[in-house]
Amino acid sequence: MARLDSVGDVLLAGPAVRAVAAGRGGAPSEVVMLCGPQGAPAARLLPGVVDVLTWAAPWIVDPAPPVTSGLLREVIDHAEACGATEAVILTSFHQSPLPLALALRLAGIGRITGASVDYAGSLLDVRLKPGEDFPEDQPEAERALRIAAAAGYQLPPDDDGRLLVTGLPDVSNLVGEAPYVVVHPGAAVPARAWPPLHHAAAVELLTAAGFRVVVTGGPAEAGLTATVAGPEGLDLGGRTDLASLAAVLRGASVVITGNTGPAHLAAAVGTPVACLFSPVVPAVRWAPYKVPVELLGDQGAPCALSRARTCPVPGHPCLSSVQPEEVVDAARRLTAGVASLGSRRRIGRAEARGRERRSQ
Repeated sequence: MARLDSVGDVLLAGPAVRAVAAGRGGAPSEVVMLCGPQGAPAARLLPGVVDVLTWAAPWIVDPAPPVTSGLLREVIDHAEACGATEAVILTSFHQSPLPLALALRLAGIGRITGASVDYAGSLLDVRLKPGEDFPEDQPEAERALRIAAAAGYQLPPDDDGRLLVTGLPDVSNLVGEAPYVVVHPGAAVPARAWPPLHHAAAVELLTAAGFRVVVTGGPAEAGLTATVAGPEGLDLGGRTDLASLAAVLRGASVVITGNTGPAHLAAAVGTPVACLFSPVVPAVRWAPYKVPVELLGDQGAPCALSRARTCPVPGHPCLSSVQPEEVVDAARRLTAGVASLGSRRRIGRAEARGRERRSQ
């Protein structure tokens, strides 16, 4: 199986991975995941994956590596060495499976499934046509499941299709005892980030409201996490890898983060998410999957569906307009187990707006 982009994308592929691992006709399959450098650590946490191969696809990775015969040879060698006889290529709506399918054909893989709006010729044996064979406005995890189903793979009856990860370490030495709330202020791209001082104010308010707050982030985010944690929060910036971060999120009552990998990692360990969701991508596809969610942010902002990496609107109003008090209120509702009808309505409105824009 292949999913070549980020941590969150790979985590959302997890249910499809389990479907393929379940096999056909009662015979399980061995799933080898081909991932990009960012997504490979997530693939190593997915149930059903026996091995992970890493390759930097020049149409996915940013900055892109030069296209050379050596780079192409690398992915062909990967596919030949693992002995794969079949490939299921998972993509989002804006990605094509065809460049990878061509490389896998050269590696001798005999059966390839993918979703493509373009004519696939002999590159795909099973081709789904997005917008015809399935709707695009559906959760990304369900899109991946539909691609796996087209290849002949279904989840077992006792698998409800939630995101899952496995093999997590004990992190009690890092976080101490529960309960606590996690704040993860970083984001892969600036357009999806809530302002750092808003995060810091939220930590102060959460602490005043009686929550113990743990702030997480990668090694490159140590300055950000220190600012956000302040004197009251526990700063774990740079002290976790993906597996230990998942374990920290698993112990939390609520995770507060943007539309980024840790939101999906929280969903994979079953923790509710207060998600500061920039509408540059549609919430109906990318909101945390099958966990309680409070969706925060203006889903009708001018940047909606732009896929912008840097906010195109001065002042970043879709997220900067969200006040720290709103985040604290969302955390309170989630810890109390109160369902948010407002979040579901915002996702539904975003879906309707997406349909409108595509019909124009």
